[in-house]
Amino acid sequence: MHSSGILLHISSLPDKYGIGTLGAEAHKFVDFLVKSGQEYWQILPIGPTGFGDSPYQSYSAYAGNPLLIDIQTLIDEGLVSADDHDLQVIEKKQKFTDYAQLDSFKQIVLKKACASFFAKADAKELSRFEQFCEKNSFWLDDYALFTALKKNFRNVMWTEWDDDIRLRRPEALERYSNLLADETKCVKFIQYKFFEQYFALKKYANSKGIKIYGDMPIYVSMDSADIWASPELFMLDDDCRPVKVAGCPPDDFSPTGQLWGNPLYDWEYMEITGYKWWISRVKYSGILFDLTRIDHFRGFESFYAIPYGNETAEIGEWLPGPSMKLFKAIRAELGNVDLVAEDLGFLTSDVRKMLKESGFPGMNVLEFAFGGENSNYLPHNYVRNSVTYIGTHDNDTAVGWYESSDKATRKNAKKYMALTKKEGVNWGMIRTAYSSVSDLAVIQMQDFFGLGSEARMNIPSTIGNGNWAWRLNGDELTDKLAKKIMKYTKRYFRAPVRKKIKVKAVKAVKKDV
Repeated sequence: MHSSGILLHISSLPDKYGIGTLGAEAHKFVDFLVKSGQEYWQILPIGPTGFGDSPYQSYSAYAGNPLLIDIQTLIDEGLVSADDHDLQVIEKKQKFTDYAQLDSFKQIVLKKACASFFAKADAKELSRFEQFCEKNSFWLDDYALFTALKKNFRNVMWTEWDDDIRLRRPEALERYSNLLADETKCVKFIQYKFFEQYFALKKYANSKGIKIYGDMPIYVSMDSADIWASPELFMLDDDCRPVKVAGCPPDDFSPTGQLWGNPLYDWEYMEITGYKWWISRVKYSGILFDLTRIDHFRGFESFYAIPYGNETAEIGEWLPGPSMKLFKAIRAELGNVDLVAEDLGFLTSDVRKMLKESGFPGMNVLEFAFGGENSNYLPHNYVRNSVTYIGTHDNDTAVGWYESSDKATRKNAKKYMALTKKEGVNWGMIRTAYSSVSDLAVIQMQDFFGLGSEARMNIPSTIGNGNWAWRLNGDELTDKLAKKIMKYTKRYFRAPVRKKIKVKAVKAVKKDV
């Protein structure tokens, strides 16, 4: 059965404390999804953001982003005072998130909540906290110490720390663990609260028949607890410095290529270990999300390796990835997993073969369809086992794309999709996506409003430019809009038959984390 969803990151929700959170507005958005006839809420990666505020450059493949913790919930729990001066500093009504100001002040507030928690918590609550720490120790211990160490070394990248702790010598680990015990305890508390709020939201969404569609970056950031804790899994030298890094070669859109800078996996070593690291990551994602998009799927077949230190991606080489060996290992351990393959860009026959053999749905992007005569992204070329978008978080909005396209592209798009001023470019493209054969169609929230380029979420390979900062004002999610979306959803038979989800099943998921 066909279905649909809306792409809106949690940070884009309205909130008086500067950034969208896991609190009341997130629950209201779930209600809006139900009214609109949706089945999926797609979000971006939820890890703590690092370089450039990007959710795709996280300090951890497992941790939650403290900025997404809802302050009002902490106030209601008595852990934070509503009159706290630091709350007044970050209480902003502006539309765009100011990460630079928000991060430092919200950390101060969360640390106050931590102190209050351990001063007030009863034995039952402390036991729940300890159980959380124990169940998540496989990533939480390293992440907590990593975070405390970053503060100790004034937030420089871990590769610049003193050699003894950078290289994880046992005596240094013991010394810093004792020295930073209070700080690591607070980091664990913050993660405890994040996941408490996250699973409360997921439980609510699932009970309403809404599935959370998450996102998993293929690579992890160099400045992350994952690489510091397990350098042997990556292409690093004996001194834990990268040998080669990730990116994309030059093309028509990027003459010097894209230099992402993420360390590459040592796939030969991972194969020796039975791909345990990836199996653990995919299993964890299955607990967090009902459906997961894996970014840069083609990188599992072959990946572009750039010598470390190069300033552009012009010089590099394609190296073989694990291809189906990885996914067969995952399936053998976990059974069938609900993944979507981000297979955008230039695909070789080997990549197409891997995608077909995996059985995972690929992606279609309408904005890619109209530059030539018979693009694979034109809807008549789609297959059912796919997810269709107008554009993703890395693309312009529907209106922004149309207005910035050349005359020939606009002409092709207008003719193919029968676009009219009366219906609107955005609604015409929504109609086209919904009417496609794809099992799932996902539309950015900005496109339901018909917003232009000013509402774009991200411009790839750039820092600043308002990336990751767009937010709702708080009054746009009207019943009138929900009714209009529902009309389109029903017209193309994408509205779900709502069933009451047993809460017991949802609780079982929470118990695993």
